[in-house]
Amino acid sequence: MVYFVLFIVVMALAFDYINGFHDSANSIATIVGTRVLSPLAAVIWAAFFNFAALFVAGTAVAKAFGGGFIDMKIVDPSVILAALLGAIIWNLITWWFGIPSSSSHALIGGYAGAAVSKAGFAALLWGTKWIETLSAIVLSPALGMLMGFGLMVLVFNLFRNATNARVDKFFRAAQLTSSALLSLAHGSNDAQKTMGIIVALLVASKATFATQTGWLHFFYVEDLTSIPMWVELAAYACISLGTLSGGWRIVHTMGTRITKLKPVGGFCAETGGAIVILMATRLGIPVSTTHTITGAIVGVGATTRLSAVRWGLASRIVWAWVITIPAAASMAALSYRLLAAIHPV
Repeated sequence: MVYFVLFIVVMALAFDYINGFHDSANSIATIVGTRVLSPLAAVIWAAFFNFAALFVAGTAVAKAFGGGFIDMKIVDPSVILAALLGAIIWNLITWWFGIPSSSSHALIGGYAGAAVSKAGFAALLWGTKWIETLSAIVLSPALGMLMGFGLMVLVFNLFRNATNARVDKFFRAAQLTSSALLSLAHGSNDAQKTMGIIVALLVASKATFATQTGWLHFFYVEDLTSIPMWVELAAYACISLGTLSGGWRIVHTMGTRITKLKPVGGFCAETGGAIVILMATRLGIPVSTTHTITGAIVGVGATTRLSAVRWGLASRIVWAWVITIPAAASMAALSYRLLAAIHPV
């Protein structure tokens, strides 16, 4: 059992890594699309601030994620592994087709699907966290769109007498700051979801590690109220390494295909998205960074003219958002059935 749990911890960190390269577009697509930084410089910049979030973010999202959705009484290593498999499979499918779906909702859907497969719908804790998360599917892109649109309108008014060359020069520099802020926000919210799933696994397996000595004793976690430092370090390191790998298919979609962006637009989209994500992190809400920044990009594009947004592509992305939770849940449910047959706990 010890090695099975250790394997699942590795799988959780693999999901975190995949989350990093799948969602790297959230942090770098606009700054690459506006040609402020080269792709290599952009991923290094984003990865650094992904990891820096460790020192400012806290653990509210991790604690909510670990125990706010599923009854911990039914959680066991097979449920966690099935949840991760469902999320990873869906992430790889959407990455392959270049669709910026939500890694966060894939993990939530996988967690729910695995739990329901084991114990039925009674395994779900219908309450605040489900309401907040399901509401965020609509609210996060809407708030991102409003923030992106509002910031662009504000900037247009503040710089209405400036020349295009001056505006471009100013916001090429300013976009470095906004990109860093978005990367910090991305790391702060997304890494904590992996932290939450690892801690849920360790709490469910605490009897296995209660009598262990040496380095294995660090895997003993009594409850969800505290997150071991090694879990935090590992989660932020893996998501940062994933960002360094870059998901170039999705970067292309986010940076150029939804709408054409200039540095001023990139600044407003990144800043608007970051504000929404950081507010959610502060409140302990596991929000989708993908939904939020996509909404902000659409809001920025709409300030030029509505036809500046490729609404056909945007609608495809919305449909991917809608089906992410049930798709990942279905894959996780099937994974749990297979695991229960192969490795009964």
